[in-house]
Amino acid sequence: MIKWMMGLGALGGGSAVALGAYGAHGLEGMPAPLQLAYQSAVQYQFYHSLALLLVALFLRFGFSRWLRVAGLAFVAGLLLFSGSIYLRLLLGVELPRLLTPAGGVAFMVGWAAVALAAWCQSATKETECRSS
Repeated sequence: MIKWMMGLGALGGGSAVALGAYGAHGLEGMPAPLQLAYQSAVQYQFYHSLALLLVALFLRFGFSRWLRVAGLAFVAGLLLFSGSIYLRLLLGVELPRLLTPAGGVAFMVGWAAVALAAWCQSATKETECRSS
C-alpha cells in the first residue's frame, strides 16, 4: 500500500505542475469563473498529492488503520474533486455535479483520519481506538 500511495502522490504532484502550467497559458479564452475552478482543482490536487506522500511516509514508520483510511480518502478526493473538474473543463465530459463536492468530502474525511491517527498514536489511546 505504501508504494502505490507514494507513486500516486508523486504522479499527482508532477501532473499538478503540468496542469497548472497548461492552465496558466492554455485557458486564456475560458471565462474567469471556469478558470478559477480549474485553478482550484490544480491547487487541491497539489496539496493532497503532498498529503498522500506524507501519509505514505508515516505508514513506513508504523501501521495505522487511520492513515490507510486517510490515504484512500485522499485518492478518492483527487479523483472525484480534481478529476471531475478536469474532465468537465478540458474534455467537455458532463458528469453528475455531486462528484465534485463528494471529492471535497473525501478530502475532509482524509484530514479527519489523519487527526484520528495522531490521536491514536499514544499507547494508552491506541487501545481505546481499537475498541471503538
